[in-house]
Amino acid sequence: MSKPSAVGNVMIEAARKAGRGLARDFGEVEYLQVSTKGPGDFVSNADHQAEDIIYDALSKARPGYGFVMEERGVIEGSDKTNRFIVDPLDGTLNFLHGQPHYAVSIALEREGTLFAGVVYDIARNEIFWAEKGRGAWLGQRKLRVAGRTRLEHSVFATGTPWVGKEASRHSRFAAELAAMTPVCAGIRRYGSAALDLAWVACGRFDGFWERHLSPWDIAAGIVLVREAGGVCTEIDGGDMLRTGSVIASNPDLHPALERQIRKAPAFGTDER
Repeated sequence: MSKPSAVGNVMIEAARKAGRGLARDFGEVEYLQVSTKGPGDFVSNADHQAEDIIYDALSKARPGYGFVMEERGVIEGSDKTNRFIVDPLDGTLNFLHGQPHYAVSIALEREGTLFAGVVYDIARNEIFWAEKGRGAWLGQRKLRVAGRTRLEHSVFATGTPWVGKEASRHSRFAAELAAMTPVCAGIRRYGSAALDLAWVACGRFDGFWERHLSPWDIAAGIVLVREAGGVCTEIDGGDMLRTGSVIASNPDLHPALERQIRKAPAFGTDER
């Protein structure tokens, strides 16, 4: 069994510490008044508190590193070669509705390359971690992407545009769904891109695609998939962390999945 490096252990412990607070807060969600303001404010506070915990833990352990964080934004560090990319609560809508499918996601970018990733599935107490050259792991089990080679035998995950987004995003997603549904065994929408990618890495999903995500949604998951022997690319050939559009699967499925998604027509503009 491979063990995390010193910085990998720091990331894992930060995720666990933030996860304990989120688990306590999750237990209170069912008692909240169902209104836009009440639950929204509660979840926002939980999100901020988790990010504070992660920031404090990581900045103390690696004081020169920079950060890209969902709430705090970009924080420049004195060490220009390392920065953490952090989502303290991925799956906020699930959390708000009392659905136990949410995660902490922490990645380390080193010299412009994604180097390490941790995704902590709090409800299942599963820590997924990966580091460049050390493989991807869940506990003591080394992870490997699923071995299926045909779309019709495969189950994929995706995410849907939500209310308030441009009509073109909804139209494009509908077209992609129409392209994929007839050719695969099933499509799932669970509401956490970080966990979707972790589940591709461990073989629970055969692949994943989604557009317009944020860097903190996908950075750790990309490391997991790659270190588990999978492939991650930008849907239209650009920079995944810039556009937030990603396709992930095993090397055998990836070309067919990519072709199927790309053949879906775009409608109007689809800018970030």
